[in-house]
Amino acid sequence: MNMKDIKSLGKAKNGPAVDAEAIRELADLLAETGLSEIEIEQNGARLRVARQLGGTVAAAAPAPVAAPAPAPAAAPAGPPPGAVPSPMVGTVYVSPEPGKPPFVKVGDTVKEGDTLLIVEAMKTMNPILAPKGGTVTDICIHDAEPVEFGQTLLVIA
Repeated sequence: MNMKDIKSLGKAKNGPAVDAEAIRELADLLAETGLSEIEIEQNGARLRVARQLGGTVAAAAPAPVAAPAPAPAAAPAGPPPGAVPSPMVGTVYVSPEPGKPPFVKVGDTVKEGDTLLIVEAMKTMNPILAPKGGTVTDICIHDAEPVEFGQTLLVIA
């Protein structure tokens, strides 16, 4: 489309006229701001100008690279050894009833089968039993907190 065609668009008898100057101003605004598209609406007429991004990009000279810093130790993938996961979605309770002492605390020694916590699911209280004996090294939840299936509740070493 050449300039003559664009000017003739502004003389359309059916529908709103196209303002070639407004298109130029919007195109300049796109270039100035780095935007890829702009749309305006005025008096019921909508004008959208877009530019295609792409083509070749000039590569800058590589910046000098400093000696790499030692990478931080990667976090271990998955739950820690001895983790006791929640077998269901629900609300976890650390004691048998409000105001009572918790079933276990960090540093307590437990035997396989001891009750560690309770997870309430669908109004049913489900005791969470120790899968093995050992010492409770971490409690990863808080009382009356919602838990997800597989979420680590506590760790036994």
